[in-house]
Amino acid sequence: MSQHKFPRHSRAPANLGFIAAIVISVAWTPSAFSQSTDSKDGGGQWSLGLGAAVVDKAYRDFEREVKLLPVVSYENKWVSASIPTFDVKLYSNDTFSFRLRARWAGDGYEAKDSPALADMDERKSSIWAGGAVIWKADFANISGEMLSDAMGNSKGMRAKVQIDRRFAAGKFGFTPRLAAEWINDKYVDYYYGVRPSEVQAGRASYEGKATTNMQVGLRTDYNWARNQTVFLDVGATRFGSSVKDSPLVNKANQTSIALGYVYRF
Repeated sequence: MSQHKFPRHSRAPANLGFIAAIVISVAWTPSAFSQSTDSKDGGGQWSLGLGAAVVDKAYRDFEREVKLLPVVSYENKWVSASIPTFDVKLYSNDTFSFRLRARWAGDGYEAKDSPALADMDERKSSIWAGGAVIWKADFANISGEMLSDAMGNSKGMRAKVQIDRRFAAGKFGFTPRLAAEWINDKYVDYYYGVRPSEVQAGRASYEGKATTNMQVGLRTDYNWARNQTVFLDVGATRFGSSVKDSPLVNKANQTSIALGYVYRF
């Protein structure tokens, strides 16, 4: 992790809460996904709990914080929802699930979020919508999604493929994952580009290009009582070249940590 000293006047942006929700959702959702919740009568399962996440962004001098948030998820035959993702299942069985997906992503920023972003125009966060598929193979879970900016802020697109598998050891579970996320040129240009009007000394004009970010992670869960689980998730992202090359960015990697407690009803 980066060890920057942050100016006293810097403050964390409000959308850090959404970033934390995404980190916690990534940490918990695979565990929920491993449960069989598609009952024939459409009955669903609620999961409630509390999670904490260390949240970060790629931008220079961005203040890292720990956020404490509720963990809420619900799944039945037709929908799967966990803050901040909502899926409608078009077709689902014990092996395949084809879905319509909507997810809020806290990608945006304001100039006040970091000294390195001073005098930059605001970049707005968006709801991303599209399709997703999940395949429960014998050897692993394979998932993919293709989403576009439903609010038109960046006019961007993103696509992600992930493979993960849970290994059980008594009451413990260990789930390594590997993912690749492609983001198009409009996404990179909007969130990491520098417009001519934003150029300053030490901040050159920059036009983003499409790239792929690589992600790895490991979730550990412990079922310490009936319907009760505690989890710890550690993840890392390796940014693609056009993100790393942005004058707004000063690191090639980003880490995430989340832990929490969940009760399944």
